[in-house]
Amino acid sequence: MKSGAVQRLVQLIVLGAVAFVGWRAWQRHQRAQVQLPEGITAGNGRIEAIQVDIATKYAGRIGDVLAREGSMVAPDDLLAHIDSTEMRAELEKANAQLAKAAEDVARAAADIVEKQSAADLSEKSFARSETLKRNKAIADQDFDESRARRDSSAAAVNVAKATLRSAEKAELAAAAEVSRQTAQLAEMTLKSPVRGRVLYRLAEPGMVLPAGGKVLTLLDLSDIYMEIFLPSREAARVRVGSEARIVLDVAPEYAARATVSFVSPEAQFTPKQVETRSERDKLMFRVKLQLPAELILPYLERIKTGLRGVGYVRLDDTVPWPDFLERRFPTPPPAATSAAHEAQPTPATPAAAPAPAAAPQAPAEPAPKPAPPVEPSRS
Repeated sequence: MKSGAVQRLVQLIVLGAVAFVGWRAWQRHQRAQVQLPEGITAGNGRIEAIQVDIATKYAGRIGDVLAREGSMVAPDDLLAHIDSTEMRAELEKANAQLAKAAEDVARAAADIVEKQSAADLSEKSFARSETLKRNKAIADQDFDESRARRDSSAAAVNVAKATLRSAEKAELAAAAEVSRQTAQLAEMTLKSPVRGRVLYRLAEPGMVLPAGGKVLTLLDLSDIYMEIFLPSREAARVRVGSEARIVLDVAPEYAARATVSFVSPEAQFTPKQVETRSERDKLMFRVKLQLPAELILPYLERIKTGLRGVGYVRLDDTVPWPDFLERRFPTPPPAATSAAHEAQPTPATPAAAPAPAAAPQAPAEPAPKPAPPVEPSRS
């Protein structure tokens, strides 16, 4: 019986392999029959997204990590906490120093009032002494002493004012230290800067990380794009801002709008020597096709990076798009969009890839007959 089961298993494997090879051959045959109009070019690529590393600004011990791999996060969502016991103590010390500095300012201001009153009294006393001096009713020594008391009181006022200025500067420095400590304490709570999906969880509670230690890696689902490679002759005609279309292998009956956002100034796959025209044709340039953020938002929960497809670029604005590149993705049900906005962290299943490009919802009407994506004639 074991021998029969093994034979059946082998037969199934062989049939599956033959079916796969046949399907690939049929796909290549169908693609070869599709011809693009002059002025539109294409290249193979895959859906990608910007990765954002969530890292510590200061060294510390991880308190807890709230996000899991595969979970959706929204901007300002809490992701992790770093132990901040020492920084809280430093902040309390800074607050105490600020309070002391404020008291020093109040004391210096009161001292000025006292010194100014004494100076005013000395000034009046000296004025009376001057009158008596003119009438020769006061001894010279008494007059000189009155003048000395006036000058001394005026100098004491200036010293008190300088002390107040120093106390105010010390208060500003103490307030700045409180602000610095508060900012440091805020950095011990890690928040999401983007709306996206957790790709990697790199740290666990209890781990001690240095400054710049990575805790999580996020995929920014608001920045989805496909990179294709075009020969130099076609890349030279591509303009940044040109219209483009993206057709995914998983949904070849639909085409997504895109825009050329970058054309590499450096060639890829460059031969060691470029002496002939055929060798120059081997030069390939990287072209980035950016998907609009408003187009991505409804499919946020279903976006997966790594999906393969074909990117089409219009080199001539006067050339119309073929019909199969004008079929739009259907709008998903409202439940999917609301779930995307809530972005509550959920456990990821082992099969879930924490990455983006949409597997669209089936439309209410029967889908049009798919037009096979084009495989570019040049590689």
